[in-house]
Amino acid sequence: MSDRRIKVAIAGGGIAGLALAAGLAKKPHIDVHVYESVTAYKDVGAGLALHLNGIKAMALIGPEVRQAYADKALSLGDEDREMATEVILAHGRFKGRKVAELGRAKGRKTVSRADLLDGFLKLIPAECITFGKRLVGIEERTSGEHRVRLTFQDGTEASADCLLGADGIHSVTRKYLLGPDHPAASPVNHDGWQIYRTMVTTEEAVKQIDPKWTTTVPILLGPRGHVNCIPLNKNTRLSAGVAVRGAVFSTADGSAPALDPALFTEYSEEAQKIVRSTPPPQFSTCSRSKSPYQKQLENHYPPRTYFEVLEHLAQPKETITDPYHRCSGSQRHQRILDRRRPRPRALLRPRPRRHARRRRRQVAAALEAYDAVRRPRSQAVVDLARKFGRVYAYAYAEEEEEEEGGRMHEDPARMEAFFGEAAAFTNQFDVVGQNERACELFEDNYLRGSLGEQDGM
Repeated sequence: MSDRRIKVAIAGGGIAGLALAAGLAKKPHIDVHVYESVTAYKDVGAGLALHLNGIKAMALIGPEVRQAYADKALSLGDEDREMATEVILAHGRFKGRKVAELGRAKGRKTVSRADLLDGFLKLIPAECITFGKRLVGIEERTSGEHRVRLTFQDGTEASADCLLGADGIHSVTRKYLLGPDHPAASPVNHDGWQIYRTMVTTEEAVKQIDPKWTTTVPILLGPRGHVNCIPLNKNTRLSAGVAVRGAVFSTADGSAPALDPALFTEYSEEAQKIVRSTPPPQFSTCSRSKSPYQKQLENHYPPRTYFEVLEHLAQPKETITDPYHRCSGSQRHQRILDRRRPRPRALLRPRPRRHARRRRRQVAAALEAYDAVRRPRSQAVVDLARKFGRVYAYAYAEEEEEEEGGRMHEDPARMEAFFGEAAAFTNQFDVVGQNERACELFEDNYLRGSLGEQDGM
């Protein structure tokens, strides 16, 4: 059995890579291994308040994945209690008006990225993940048992039948697939977003902000950007953050200036308190993490597909023009699985020939089905997330606002309708039905490939 298993390499051991590995590790016909660039996970990044679709998706991977999330997450009540993210206007004449409750669902919880990674890591056999392996090179070989060779920064190498890229915003896999000069190969910062975030103990937080924000998830809106809080670690810590739109970056090193509370003097007092609780980089109120931190919110243009048919190594097949947004928070769980679709001699083992052909058909059919069923939804969600960011910053495109009746933030009822429709799209999706459609398409693709191969014999 072992010499016939498909050897799958996953580049990147973040949330997406670990969740993928947890599912594949249970399959007896797959030998999966994760290569993670860092030597150990750090306690950085914003907390997550996953929506119902994400919770359903974890359960479909396996009940143990869903349970790992539940064990690590902050429970804001029992499983029958509903939780929602409150969206509140913090600037302008409707200051203080709540315009949305996003993601309202029973059993919804918040969790830190570090805790979720720790929970998922426990689901993966220790021999199936290696840390300190930063991918720097990919090569397809024309001979040998495993046709994909990976080269790491430390000089070591590994081989696999199939490479799945979950290696983040600066993906080496993506650049190899598309070519380094492809518009979608490297990230961009469309709207000049800069994120400032700190992690404080709840005990310290209640001295600086309203205690209610240590048990709920608010997003406070205004023209300079939005302010939010996420309770974490069983309500022992609070992640407080400010997202600034239109930041001015240094021409020397690309860095942004320290957060200036003076930019938010016209925001609500509650928002200003949160801004003031986000200290400058040299000051930290929580020794457990390197808090606070700053980062740009980068994103990608969309590739035409999640996998490519390439006849020559690293040659992109098309260019693209449409904008694509890779956002933070819940959309972080929207990782692209970049890989090449195998040609007859490309990615799978050559012996035995009949078994190798069958595996090639299976892998190609599976990825083609995934691409056809999931990609349209994924790209619609990330485009909506980019629109969310602009609405949060009172910067919805002027031409769109003219067509739709003026400035959205000046019409709370219209804003409520926008968030209501968007929330329904993102939170009330038939995840099970999507999987069923993908499986049906996989079977059709596999059968078509089998018949095509027989015709060619």
